[in-house]
Amino acid sequence: MSVTDKIAARLPRVMDRGERPPVVAAVRLHGVITPQSSPVARNTISLQNVESAINRAFDNERLIAVALLINSPGGAPTQSALIAERIRELATKKHVPVLAFCEDVAASGGYWLACAADEIYAHGTSLVGSIGVVSAGFGLNGLLEKAGVERRVYTAGENKVRLDPFQAEKPEDVEWLKTLHADLHEQFKAWVTERRGAKLKSEEDLFSGEIWTGSKAQQLGLIDGIGTLRSVVAKRFPDAELTVAEPRKALLAKLGLTGASTRSGDLLTQLLASVEERARWSRFGL
Repeated sequence: MSVTDKIAARLPRVMDRGERPPVVAAVRLHGVITPQSSPVARNTISLQNVESAINRAFDNERLIAVALLINSPGGAPTQSALIAERIRELATKKHVPVLAFCEDVAASGGYWLACAADEIYAHGTSLVGSIGVVSAGFGLNGLLEKAGVERRVYTAGENKVRLDPFQAEKPEDVEWLKTLHADLHEQFKAWVTERRGAKLKSEEDLFSGEIWTGSKAQQLGLIDGIGTLRSVVAKRFPDAELTVAEPRKALLAKLGLTGASTRSGDLLTQLLASVEERARWSRFGL
């Protein structure tokens, strides 16, 4: 063996590009789904704040699969649909499978996100489902009366202030809301049926808004199996490197500045949003 060969044998082996391991890129989708974030709330999910992470996940040249780590009690249906559509668009473009992993809860809009995957997994104790539509709010008209405050609203169009929280509830407005819910519910059911197809079992009403454990959800065809990210990836892609795609942060966020307003009206809105977000999680004991 030549001197050159001896020296080369002692050097750390450097893998060329062809020998680099394939990649499974994971994206975290954690929090309530809402187009508006709040400085007093937990993590939130919207297309705006997760799209950069989704794009990064699908942009890896060694990509063989994308994993969605979902922990969400649901939220805004439009944001759920926009995120799911973006995931499907990129999956089709890159020709890679998408696997969803339900953590504590993947309910309502959280399950809508899970259905963007080709396969869905959960822990046996995860809470999955809640395929329905819900709206919640606060009736604050009594509060204004006690405070001696009169609210004045002027509109052109008799339906501009339907279900205004500072006015008494009207039966006709509630009926209008129920009609809206029914439409959204049909779209939700159509999406789940499109994505899960023949996997769904018909012995129970899967679209009643009920929630099930991961074990029961597997029996109903709502998920494909019981497993965690690492256990499934280790079995399906044993040679793959697991990476987590993080979203890009705005400069103010990196500096710890949120730009939150201190106006009393904005603070009240943020407080109510935080209470509503807390209520969404508490429905599932979280």
